[in-house]
Amino acid sequence: MERTKILLVDDDRKLCRLVEEYLAPMGYDVTSVFTGQHGLAQALSGDYQAVILDVMLPDLDGFEVLKRLRRESNLPVLMLTSRGDETDRIVGLEIGADDYLPKTFSSRELLARLRAVTRRATQTPPPPSAKAERPLVFAELRIEPSSRTVILRDAPLELTPLEFDLLLALARAAGRVLTRDQLLDAVAGRDYEVFDRSIDVHISYLRRKLGDDPKEPRFIKTVRAAGYMFLDGPAGEAR
Repeated sequence: MERTKILLVDDDRKLCRLVEEYLAPMGYDVTSVFTGQHGLAQALSGDYQAVILDVMLPDLDGFEVLKRLRRESNLPVLMLTSRGDETDRIVGLEIGADDYLPKTFSSRELLARLRAVTRRATQTPPPPSAKAERPLVFAELRIEPSSRTVILRDAPLELTPLEFDLLLALARAAGRVLTRDQLLDAVAGRDYEVFDRSIDVHISYLRRKLGDDPKEPRFIKTVRAAGYMFLDGPAGEAR
C-alpha cells in the first residue's frame, strides 16, 4: 500500500518525534521541520499529501505560513495550537485551514482528523447529471451549478468547495430559512467534516467574499435562533 507523506511544521521537537512514531505504523511518512520559512518551502515542493501546521513558530507564525501557502496551493492543512482561544480557531479556518486541533489532542483524534482532510482532498467529484441544472441568477450574482462557478458583478468569485455548496444550498431555498442542521445535511454528501458551530464560520467567510454586510444583508440574512436565509428580492428583501 502506498504510504501517505505528511509534513509536520512545529518547533516542539519532542512532539514531532512522538507524532512521527505514532503515525509511521498507520501508513504515514512524516517529515518534521521546525520553522515557518522552511515549512512553507517544503509545503510548496509538491512532495506531501497534507501539512500539520503549528500556529506558534519562531519566525513566520502558522497563520502567515497558511496565507502564503493558500496563494499557490490547496494542500490540506491541519492546524495545531497550544492556545484555546476560539478567535485563533476561527482565523485559521477563515484563511484556509481544513481543520483545527488543540495541542491537548489524543493520538486517535489526530489520526481521525488527518484521515478526514486527506480523504476529502483525494475524492473524485461526482459525475455531472444528465440534465444540467440551470444557473441561479439574483441581480448581479450568478451561480452556475454545473460548472460550480459564481459570478458577482461580472467577476468570478474564488470560493472553496464547501463555501460553494453552502451558497448553492441557500440559493436553491431562496426566501426560506435553512437551519444549521439543514445546511449540514446539504453538504454531508460531499463528505466534509463540518459541525454545527463551524457553519457560522464558513458563512461568515462566504459573506466576506460576497461583500455582504450581516447588519444590512444583500444576500444572506441571519435569522436569530433559526438559521440563515438567502434574500432574492430587490434591495435584499426576500420575496
